[in-house]
Amino acid sequence: MSSSWNLSKRLGWRILKILIFVAIVTGVIYQIKFAPISVNAHSIKRGPLIAEVMGTGTLESRISATIGPEISDRIEKILVDQGDSVSAGDLLVILDDDELQQQVAIAQSSLEAEGAAIERLKSDKKRTIAVFDQAQRSYNRISKLIKSRTVSQDEVDKATEALAVATADVSRAEAAITEARKNLVTAEKTLEYHRARLTDTKIEAPFDGLIVKRSRESGDVVVPGSSILTLISIKDLWISAWIDETEMAKLTKDQKARVVFRSESEKSYPGKVIRLGKEVDRETREFIVDVKVLKLAKNWAVGQRAEVFIEVAHKKEVTLLPAELVMTRKSETGVFIMKDGIARWQPIKIGLHSRESAEVISGLEPEDVVVSPVNPKTTLTEGRRVSTP
Repeated sequence: MSSSWNLSKRLGWRILKILIFVAIVTGVIYQIKFAPISVNAHSIKRGPLIAEVMGTGTLESRISATIGPEISDRIEKILVDQGDSVSAGDLLVILDDDELQQQVAIAQSSLEAEGAAIERLKSDKKRTIAVFDQAQRSYNRISKLIKSRTVSQDEVDKATEALAVATADVSRAEAAITEARKNLVTAEKTLEYHRARLTDTKIEAPFDGLIVKRSRESGDVVVPGSSILTLISIKDLWISAWIDETEMAKLTKDQKARVVFRSESEKSYPGKVIRLGKEVDRETREFIVDVKVLKLAKNWAVGQRAEVFIEVAHKKEVTLLPAELVMTRKSETGVFIMKDGIARWQPIKIGLHSRESAEVISGLEPEDVVVSPVNPKTTLTEGRRVSTP
C-alpha cells in the first residue's frame, strides 16, 4: 500500500512538472507568435522634399602662403600672432639688419669712390689731351720746316717721339676711364644687391588674410625656405569633400549646399558648389567636390572636418514617409501598415528621397498607418498582431 502511494506521488510530481513546462513553452510561443508587438504609428504626410548628396571633407583655403625669409638671418621681432588679421603690405617680421646696414654703407662708399676716380681720370685725360695737342702742333710745324732744311733730323725725331707718347697717353687715359666706368657699374650692382638684402629683413604680408600658424619665435635663426608664419585668405574658404562616384551625374557647379561642422552638428551653414574634381580615387571610388562656405561658424579652423549636403533635386509638394521605415523584402520595396490590429506588408514605389524622408509615388493611401517596432530589435512579420502604446 505504501509502495503504491509513493509511486503515485512521484508520478503526480512528474506530470505537474510536465504541465508547468508545457505552460511555460506555450506562454513563450504565445509571446513570440501571437502576443501583440508594441509599435509606433506614422501617419502619411505631404510637404516639400529636398534630395541631397552627402560628402565628408575638410575646411581649406584656396589661397595660402608660407611666410619665410629670403636670406639666412636671426629673427629680431615677430609683429603678429596666430589668429591675427592682416592687410597686404603689413609688416609681419623683422630680421636682424645690423650687418646688412654695414654692408650697404660699405657698398655706398665704394660707389662714391668709383665716381670720384672717374672724375679724377677725366681730369687726367684733359691734361693728356692738352699735351697731345701741343705735341701735334709741334710735329706739324717741324714737318713743314724739314723741307727747307731749317731743322735738324734730331729735332724731327724728338717731335715724332713726343707725338707718339702723347697719343699713347690719351689712349691710356681713355682705357682707364672705361675700366673705371665698369667698376662704377659693379659698385652700383653691389649696392643694389646689399640694399635688396636689407629690404629682405622686413617681411610683409603678400595679401589680405588671417595668420593661422606661427612656427618661430624672436631670436630663432632662419634660412631661406623655412616657415615663420602661415597666412591664408578668408575670402575663399571651402570644404573639399569626398563624394561617391555614383553621385557624379547629379552634381553641377553652383548647386546649393549646406555645411555641418562636427563642432556644431545641430546647425547648418549655407554653401555653394564651386568646383568638381576630375579624378576618382582608385581605392575608395570617391572624387573631390569643393563647396564654398558662404557663412562661417564663430569658431573655425583650417583642416576642420565637416559634412556637406548638396541639393540635387527639390519638390514642393509630395507624399512623405520617414526614410528609415522603407524596407526591402525579397527585392521588393515596401512598408508595414496596420489594419485591424494586424501588421500587413505593403509594396510601395519610391521616388525622390533624402536622408530623412522618401517620396511615395504609389502604394499608400492617405488613411494608411505605417508602423515600426518600438523595440528596434523586434522584427515585424506579415500577419503579426500589433498595438500602439
